[in-house]
Amino acid sequence: MGFNILSGADRPMFAGQIIQYIVTPVMGIKTKWVTEITHSVKNEYFVDEQRFGPYALWHHKHFIKEIDGGVEMEDIIDYKLPFGILGQWVHPIIVKPKLDEIFNFRRKKLETLFGVYKDRISSS
Repeated sequence: MGFNILSGADRPMFAGQIIQYIVTPVMGIKTKWVTEITHSVKNEYFVDEQRFGPYALWHHKHFIKEIDGGVEMEDIIDYKLPFGILGQWVHPIIVKPKLDEIFNFRRKKLETLFGVYKDRISSS
């Protein structure tokens, strides 16, 4: 997805932290994405919400739990696409496959590093 952090990730995570990225969600088109960490409890969970970017709504909860043989990370993502019916139309063709690709890559990386990973993604 061409995910490059511009600023805001240079210190330990805290509620209120703003992180700015450049992302390339589709067809090489770069866009700025700004998220805010709205909740954070070290080694338990954190929540990021889009403040500006490609979605009409992006709310992403990350739950982290130590388990036998590794760490379990559960993602719960609620999102809504912009552009009404057009956004709904491109969802299964472009957006959902791209999100699946991103989280499959992440799942494999986290399983290699820590053990177990699961996610739950929903769109509105």
